[in-house]
Amino acid sequence: MTAWLESLLGRLPIGWLQLSHSKGRLAAAVAGVAFANILILMQLGFLGALIGSIALPYNQFQADLIISSSDMNTLADGSPLPRQRMYQALAVEGVRSATPVYFGKLDWKRPDGSVRTLDLFGVDPAATTFRNPRIAARLPELALSDVALIDSKTRNVPAEMFAAIDRGERYSFEAKGRTISVADTFVMGGGFSADGYLVVSDQTFLKLFPQRAPGAPNLVFVTLEPGAVPAKVLATMRALLPRDDSKVRTLAETIAVDQRFQTTQKPVGIIFGFGIVIGILVGIIIVYQVLSTDVADHIKEYATFKAIGYPQRFFLGIVFEEALILALLGFVPGLLIALGLYALVTGATGLPLAMTASRAGGVLIGTLLMCTLSGAIATRKLARANPADLF
Repeated sequence: MTAWLESLLGRLPIGWLQLSHSKGRLAAAVAGVAFANILILMQLGFLGALIGSIALPYNQFQADLIISSSDMNTLADGSPLPRQRMYQALAVEGVRSATPVYFGKLDWKRPDGSVRTLDLFGVDPAATTFRNPRIAARLPELALSDVALIDSKTRNVPAEMFAAIDRGERYSFEAKGRTISVADTFVMGGGFSADGYLVVSDQTFLKLFPQRAPGAPNLVFVTLEPGAVPAKVLATMRALLPRDDSKVRTLAETIAVDQRFQTTQKPVGIIFGFGIVIGILVGIIIVYQVLSTDVADHIKEYATFKAIGYPQRFFLGIVFEEALILALLGFVPGLLIALGLYALVTGATGLPLAMTASRAGGVLIGTLLMCTLSGAIATRKLARANPADLF
């Protein structure tokens, strides 16, 4: 290591020699940087899982445009929409179809007494509302009362149950005083607000939620004719529909609004953001403590160098060398441990935690900057002091 750094730096690696002189301090410093990296990577992972889980159901929708109530920010918080908006949308040139969709939450009580919360979609079985081929193929069966399709990635449900359904065995459960018969499964995955998803017909949905009016769906999925210009159709529909009760957006815009709202306005997104900031502060403080202690331990040697005439950049070079070494040595174990934790959390919760190259690279760059900043702060005493005052 010493020889490699000497050839790389073109001088004796004083920073590395000072760090490696005290093995215990070096190990503690590396562990501190690794801990900060783990904290930051986990918070970024949870934030990424939140963003990814928000997009999961939208990515299953067969829609070019989505009409919602004017107060909708997420799937769960919008008011019902007048069904008349669907008929108005159908009158717009370039629109091929418009389909109402109902949304609610259903508590599924398992035989063991546990309760799973499902996001429930009520759709017209004769319409194409989902791009997922498994759902699209089985939608006609939902015309039968109280028949449903269930998400096989529903959290904390034995995989054997879904395997039996896939083999053709019917599974039934009680909900809201009705017996729901599950005809088939599809793959989607739960998020932070629910354990999984359930798809039923609009008529079954209204039986489960008798307080809901048939003429007030939550969403209207709009598909366009081939060759239609989405921006033109969108502008026409926005001018046509009253803004006091409805809003028209593209599918991508709807996803972006939901993600932005949940990451900046909802507590869970804000908590993950603060967690990232705390991880950065922890890393800066740990590295600063290590480097400032190291500077204090070698202050007489630095004073001698300064008296001889070595410039401030020489001392910065040594401390930055130490900072970069700590950053690299701490990042590797931090990344490996975070990968293991990602797999553990994904297996236990079903959340889509995945380490991306951009995330790992960004954290590495951030770690280098964090350690460099700590090194710059640690050398302030040297920059201000007279060599005679340092002895």
